[in-house]
Amino acid sequence: MWEASMSSDAVQKTATTKRPKLTLLPLIALIFYEVSGGPFGVEDSVRAGGGPLLSLLGFLLFPLFWSIPEALITAELATAFPENGGYVVWIASAFGPFWGFQEGFWKWISGVMDNALYPVLFLDYLKHSFPIFNKLVARVPALLGITVSLTYLNYRGLNIVGFSAVLLVIFSLFPFLVMGILSIPQIRPKRWLIVDFKRVDWRGYFNSMFWNLNYWDKASTLVGEVENPSKTFPKAIFGAVILVVLSYLIPLLAGTGALSSDASEWTDGYFAEVGLLIGGAWLRGWVQAASAMSNLGLFEAEMSSDAFQLLGMSEMGMLPSLFASRSKHGTPTFSILCSATGVIFLSWMTFQEILEFLNFLYSAAMLLEFAAFIKLRISMPELQRPYRVPLQTFGATILCIPPAFLLVLVMCFASLKTLLISSIIVVLGFFLYPFLVQADSKEGRKVDTEQLTEPSRDFGSEEVLDNATVSLLLDPSTENTEQASELSLD
Repeated sequence: MWEASMSSDAVQKTATTKRPKLTLLPLIALIFYEVSGGPFGVEDSVRAGGGPLLSLLGFLLFPLFWSIPEALITAELATAFPENGGYVVWIASAFGPFWGFQEGFWKWISGVMDNALYPVLFLDYLKHSFPIFNKLVARVPALLGITVSLTYLNYRGLNIVGFSAVLLVIFSLFPFLVMGILSIPQIRPKRWLIVDFKRVDWRGYFNSMFWNLNYWDKASTLVGEVENPSKTFPKAIFGAVILVVLSYLIPLLAGTGALSSDASEWTDGYFAEVGLLIGGAWLRGWVQAASAMSNLGLFEAEMSSDAFQLLGMSEMGMLPSLFASRSKHGTPTFSILCSATGVIFLSWMTFQEILEFLNFLYSAAMLLEFAAFIKLRISMPELQRPYRVPLQTFGATILCIPPAFLLVLVMCFASLKTLLISSIIVVLGFFLYPFLVQADSKEGRKVDTEQLTEPSRDFGSEEVLDNATVSLLLDPSTENTEQASELSLD
């Protein structure tokens, strides 16, 4: 597939080159960092919710109405189209390459802006112990150094990034497990029921919940690099859902149940103070170190998905072939450099500005994905789906309604500034597409609109997914589960 996008030499090289593939645990870690990275930043949900009750209910109920539907849809479409373009391929298959490009453009912009936060947050944690990072003379070189170092790690290979992510998950979450155990004697369950509706900031509350529980679809841009994606990807999605929810609930239950802190004290970074009050200075230092290291994992995961998304778009003919060029480590060199450059230039924006802007662009893109999911169920019922959401088309449509309502609600909370900037991004995408199509035609490449409607891998018969897999990620009506073969490029 994508025969118009690659020369015969490139096709031969891609087909014969063996690159290390992502396995289950590294993929779970990367999805975890795409979505969460740990409880750092969820403190504000207690303040915005006017107390612990709404925060705890949110992290119990939002996954049911938002995270699980998005994860299920991602599992079905990612295994049906196991390409590095991910959601770009889904939208292009359902609505054509124009809308596929818009989806990719919105998601890439939001991803790069999101990634610009993490080197800044890393230094913000360090400056408490090293005040010199408050000064520009030290801060600017440190930001550049961190960005360059982490970009080089991405260049060295996705398997190295995945292995690093596993280690970072263990280091980042272990102090909160210790915190949860130490807090048990001090917990008073009635503290979890506190809420002051007069102090609830609904806009901040919904933005906090949404930001901490989205981006499940991001890992779909890496499916082309996954070992046996038809079996590995659904299991990894399920494992990451459990890990994310527990990483939020355990620290919140410990901190709000053991301490009588006022809701106004729960702002970004407050878990370090919770560690001090529950365990002492040693636990506070551990939480601060875990917070800083978590930002490195978040950066690595985001950079990988953004870069491989550009690679996938290039292989589809939506971007110049330069974006599809790989290093000797199998990584998309130019795509990584492009994403890193965007990170450096966008790091000046504030956290709240980025948060609201990301949520708006992400919501618009997700509405397209839900629409594509339903459209493909109707227009391509014969499409091979190694994992299939265990619902008929009507039920699948109903599944999309609650998260779609949440997306519209989040967009309604956007400020005038966010609406203005997002409109500029949308218009820019409309103008960029014909320009890039013309550039590709001069290069002898074009988007193959006919082949966009078919997955690029053939699946042979294989045994059904392991029965031990949780029922949400199993379709009992599925007769067999197909295993992905190596990428075939005709």
